[in-house]
Amino acid sequence: MQKTILFLMLALFSFGASFRSTAVFGQSAGSAKDELARSFQWPNGKRMALSLSFDDGRSSQVDTGLALLRRHDVKVTFFLQGNQIEKRIDGWRRAAAEGHEIGNHSMTHPCTGNYEFSRKNALEDYSLSMMEKQLDAANAEISRLLGAKPRTFAYPCGQKFVGRGRRAKSYVPLVAKRFLVGRGYLDEAANDPAFCDLAQALGTSFDDMNFEQMMKPVEQAAKQGRWIIFVGHEIGDRGYQVTDTKALEALCDYARDPANGIWLGTVGEIGAYVEEHRSAIK
Repeated sequence: MQKTILFLMLALFSFGASFRSTAVFGQSAGSAKDELARSFQWPNGKRMALSLSFDDGRSSQVDTGLALLRRHDVKVTFFLQGNQIEKRIDGWRRAAAEGHEIGNHSMTHPCTGNYEFSRKNALEDYSLSMMEKQLDAANAEISRLLGAKPRTFAYPCGQKFVGRGRRAKSYVPLVAKRFLVGRGYLDEAANDPAFCDLAQALGTSFDDMNFEQMMKPVEQAAKQGRWIIFVGHEIGDRGYQVTDTKALEALCDYARDPANGIWLGTVGEIGAYVEEHRSAIK
């Protein structure tokens, strides 16, 4: 009986010590994050950051988008699919010359085979080595054709795994190794600059929206001091995977008005600030 009581006392003591250690460690980690959150500030007193990005290198981005962005003096990030660049090479060279960021969107845009357009290029059938080749080939093509070295990447369809079931693997580490920022798609929140994983930055669609709809996530991001990355595809009359030109122009005007306290910059520009500022605080 005495041995049993002694054993229970030792067990309780051990558990208590372990619990206190875990609690202290958790508080320490939480305190560090809280301190980072309190210390983080956007430059020049801005309330939030905003990046506009467009995927796939679609023709309307060149034909309609470049002139619109030039009129409003706004720089965006174009995530280009490597095997499509030559189709509009003059337009993409002009985009790069005008100061827009050129990002990597893979070579052939592999997504889940649940999309029929990707059935023969399905992530379920990919390995990590195959995905590495996608990333590196697109980087090489962008460098060869546009003289740019991408520092940002957009996950095709916002999907981050290759393979199936127990053999499925995330290719986020491959992106983190090669790029400053990896941007997602169809996410539901803006990025907390003090906490977000830059290799998996959240991307919010602004296709098929009017200006008022675009403003809802912008206003929320401003309240929270966050960074929202909008994602579009075509630029034209509002519709499926189309960013409405009138809404886009209104958003550009709103974001550039100093009274609204928005830092409007490319994905790479803002990502670099976040990385540098977090490192300085640490």
